Amino acid sequence: MAATINTYLSFRDTAREAMEFYQSVFGGDLATSTFAEFQLSEDPAEQDKIMHSQLTTPTGQVLMASDTPNAQEYVAPAGHSLSISGDDEPELRGYWDALAGSGRETMPLAKAPWGDWFGMCVDRFGISWMVSIAAAPGNARDEAASAPVDTAGAATGV
Repeated sequence: MAATINTYLSFRDTAREAMEFYQSVFGGDLATSTFAEFQLSEDPAEQDKIMHSQLTTPTGQVLMASDTPNAQEYVAPAGHSLSISGDDEPELRGYWDALAGSGRETMPLAKAPWGDWFGMCVDRFGISWMVSIAAAPGNARDEAASAPVDTAGAATGV
């Protein structure tokens, strides 16, 4: 099997809720295991916490997460974002609406200077997301690239 890089998120007591939310956004199959199932904590308060969860989306993307045990320091996510990109505008706008709608926009989804639609948000679980919707053929970026260029002695566009 080839090596893969997957996102693994850490939460403090909200991994189950977060992963169920992500499943509602992206679809797919969610598998969860608790600390009790693997007898990994003697703390009664941790028995129902998520030791490991994995969401596999219909397109094969994998998102994993767990709750941080009480005995370990939890540091809120910072310095990274999960990026979703593609050209299926309705699908990506749906992701944006769910993620941004659950939390807050840090950069509204809008037409970017390079021609794509791009936005940034933080969901209600504190996870940063970037959504990029590839520009459709015939957009301003493509038209600018193929527009005639004025050269000395030649007037175009008149």
